[in-house]
Amino acid sequence: MALVPYNETLVPSLSKLHESSAEFDLANHRIRISQNWNQLGVAAVVWDAAVVLCMFLEMGTIDLKGKRAIELGAGTGLVGIVAALLGAKVTITDRKPALEFLAANVQENIPPSQRPSAQVSELTWGENLDLYPPGSYELVLGADIVYLEETFPALLKTIEHLSSENTVVLLSCRIRYERDERFLMDLSRRFSVEEVHYDSERDVHIYRAVKNTNNTEL
Repeated sequence: MALVPYNETLVPSLSKLHESSAEFDLANHRIRISQNWNQLGVAAVVWDAAVVLCMFLEMGTIDLKGKRAIELGAGTGLVGIVAALLGAKVTITDRKPALEFLAANVQENIPPSQRPSAQVSELTWGENLDLYPPGSYELVLGADIVYLEETFPALLKTIEHLSSENTVVLLSCRIRYERDERFLMDLSRRFSVEEVHYDSERDVHIYRAVKNTNNTEL
């Protein structure tokens, strides 16, 4: 997730994002997520897309137990934390400036017995991908990571690298602009993409993508 500080006066309706923490009852746990809008901007607050994706994972549509998962642009880490609590072995990633904040949320919310299942790791999309074995994840997760058009090529390259033909990619997002739809179109050239959930209250879509069998990496 991009580290972009926002001007609070421009978005007064989003006052909840400026609170120092947010609490959720998910995966049979009370989760308390620290937020730090002023320091890290959009990377350090919980967006609706993350909450909706967590609720979708709770539905059990995808069996997470023992699955190798990776979260991209994790921000506060909520999605990765919930996936780990539901039994997945999760690598929770973001850019270097967000890692200390991210790791603190993971440490705070995952019981000691389950902490080996949640690893925090640096990943800037499109860079140093050789540190992550290609196609080695069964599940790729992303919440509200489709919003900066200049990052789309690197994001596509990263998803492509991490995925095998057996990988399920789940992207939770609002469709705000035409560029977001263009990203989904670009993704559909390499993956079979379908909408699997829509939260009308929050206006959040969840898309499931699976790599095309005749695909070649970018």
